[in-house]
Amino acid sequence: MRALTVLSGGMGGARFLQGLLHGVREGLLPGVDRDAVVTVVANTADDIWVHGLKVCPDLDTVMYTLGEGIDPERGWGRREETWSVKEELAAYGVEPTWFGLGDRDVATHLVRTQMLEAGYPLSAITTALCRRWLEPTLGEGLRLLPMTDDRVETHVVVADPDEPSGRRAIHFQEYWVRLRASVPAETVVVVGLDQSTPGPGVLEAIGEADLVVLPPSNPVVSVGTILGVPGIRDALRATAAPVVGLSPIVGGTHVRGMAEQMLRSIGVEVSARGVGLHYGARSAAGVLDGWLVDSRDADALPALHEAGLAAAAVPLMMSDPAATAAMAAAAVDLVTR
Repeated sequence: MRALTVLSGGMGGARFLQGLLHGVREGLLPGVDRDAVVTVVANTADDIWVHGLKVCPDLDTVMYTLGEGIDPERGWGRREETWSVKEELAAYGVEPTWFGLGDRDVATHLVRTQMLEAGYPLSAITTALCRRWLEPTLGEGLRLLPMTDDRVETHVVVADPDEPSGRRAIHFQEYWVRLRASVPAETVVVVGLDQSTPGPGVLEAIGEADLVVLPPSNPVVSVGTILGVPGIRDALRATAAPVVGLSPIVGGTHVRGMAEQMLRSIGVEVSARGVGLHYGARSAAGVLDGWLVDSRDADALPALHEAGLAAAAVPLMMSDPAATAAMAAAAVDLVTR
């Protein structure tokens, strides 16, 4: 295999990609060439405008992580970051104060916003930013593509007794960063998704891949929004490549993030089995050929097999690149043996 395509969110997807690339370079993935090209189709529905700047959290998290510039403690933003701009804006009373842009991170958003205002599409801007972050270490071994160049934003509906309707919609970042996903999500609304089109190279990356992977990213607001871009789900169903996914639910809950809240908002069982059945088998109009669950969720295997999915239970904790590479190897083996 020389071409792998991964549909990725932010932190979970970026950590999986670290292990996947480690496995590729070290020859740990069965049947995958050491010089295989990995194409990442990243979620952009988490994007937000802050202080007049276009912020793309998932694109940047993947870019910083694979370019070795991520803050390893937080899992987002730049390492050795300072916060003078954030503090000065707060001193002026400029909102939002709950979404902080670090001083180093602000440079990325300034460059992106200036290029957008000059007429460049997000895909071309992402390529330009990656020349700094990815080319020096990965060369042509990794491509990072936005799922779309169109503006798409995820909003979460929550209860609000002060509103006449008793509820209100807030940007996903407010739900995650300000509220810490601490209140129930009634539903998820992805504004602009139905009218969006896949970004340049996205459909080709799926159609020409030797393997497509859905990593343990959020199945609703990361992988789910990518699948919601018109044409992408159809491309997954049509590709000759096997499509394999790894469960973000381990032992009945998410490892990190808010997958549990998001799944409940769309009425999907919070379990490895529930997410696998939510994606569904390609043989039954779904998008997967294979689904990996954690060893502690092995009791889900009979239902997954009955639904037409190749399935196996292996350790799915991304404790380090070697452990994550082993997960990736198991995913490859599941759908190619």
